[in-house]
Amino acid sequence: MIDTNKSWLPSRIGLRLLLGSVGAGAGWWLGHNMGYPTRMALLGAALAAVGVSVLDTLKGHELLDWLRNPEPDPPQLPGIWGEVTHRVHRVIRQREQDIARERDRLAQFLSGIDASPNGVMMIDGSEHITWISSVAASHFGLDPVRDLAQRVTNLVRMPTFVQYLAAGEYGEPVKVPMRNGQGTLSITVRAYGEGLRLVLSQDVTERERAEAMRRDFVANVSHEIRTPLTVLTGFIETLASLPLTEVERKRVLTLMAQQSDRMQTLVSDLLMLAQIEGSPRPSADKWCQVSALLQRIENDGRGLSQGRHELVSIESPVNKPAEIAGVESEWLSAMGNLVSNAIRYTPEGGRIEVCWRLMPDGSGEFSVKDSGIGIDAEHIPRLTERFYRVDGSRSRDTGGTGLGLSIVKHVVQRHDGILRITSEKGKGSVFTLVVPAARVRLKQA
Repeated sequence: MIDTNKSWLPSRIGLRLLLGSVGAGAGWWLGHNMGYPTRMALLGAALAAVGVSVLDTLKGHELLDWLRNPEPDPPQLPGIWGEVTHRVHRVIRQREQDIARERDRLAQFLSGIDASPNGVMMIDGSEHITWISSVAASHFGLDPVRDLAQRVTNLVRMPTFVQYLAAGEYGEPVKVPMRNGQGTLSITVRAYGEGLRLVLSQDVTERERAEAMRRDFVANVSHEIRTPLTVLTGFIETLASLPLTEVERKRVLTLMAQQSDRMQTLVSDLLMLAQIEGSPRPSADKWCQVSALLQRIENDGRGLSQGRHELVSIESPVNKPAEIAGVESEWLSAMGNLVSNAIRYTPEGGRIEVCWRLMPDGSGEFSVKDSGIGIDAEHIPRLTERFYRVDGSRSRDTGGTGLGLSIVKHVVQRHDGILRITSEKGKGSVFTLVVPAARVRLKQA
């Protein structure tokens, strides 16, 4: 370790004085013999000074050679050059450490941005890409390595985005269709630094879909409630303004009761759906007997059918009755909705089978099979949407609210199960609730 104190200064001055004195003494001695001692003394001192300077120059040249490529260890130089070499080497190492730390911080910062669910792209004043996150690369169809330093408008050819970027007015985000046409991308540009810009992208497909569903839901609820209210209002005006016979009055009151029941059923289904969506996932430590559920569902189904259908209940033979875990009222609502739908859409005299079976993997299946009107394949994926009806007029005639299968879907999902639907137009349908093995057990003794 080189001493960082100025101990080299006295020795450096002393050495030069000593060499100068030796040179002057030698010159004096030679000059005395030659007859001009003073001149030779000055010449000897000058030569000593030149010699010291040459040595210093050689040491300085060695230091400069190292500074041109400071990767190897620094040369071991004595005196002031050793001190200079030590200090320069320390500064270089400190700078390298600072650069490494800043590089690590930058890498961590960019890694954090890359982990964001939103896309981030940095472009310079000439619209060349300086950095892009993996999410943004996916949004715009770019390669985060290959496309660096490329002009973004040469790679992203969305006209709306190109115009938005060129306009320079970034107060509001712009929405563009995604590359595959299966969603919507929201893009926001923010200026920073000297002409630099940040392009932020977000997949708002689900948000747009949820907003559309919310608008449709409000519109559908308003329509569903307004229809019976209009009928009730008309009947009330009729009762108030027209002299009706007893038979006519009873008929009007019967129709009013039907519309009132329809609104009550709709409100009940809406409250059930809101309760299911807003409550936590059911635990798997509360058990209910399948046979009791089937008995209640069968009784309700026979009451709704009033003998117009052949209703058959089948429970797979096992040594002990089965139990399923979850909220009993929700299971009852989901299973009951499937049975009531089958009764509504099966013509009089049709057959409806309600079946429970244990599967080899330990799971359970509750299925409702009918011989009703059936459903076209194109409608099956949308059956669980709120208020979705294959035939709106027929559904209203049968008394459905359009929320039953949506309730079924939410109940099954909350209990980690699966809803399967198979149907063929004119040949009936089969609705199956698959209860996972973790929520099925044989009844404990």
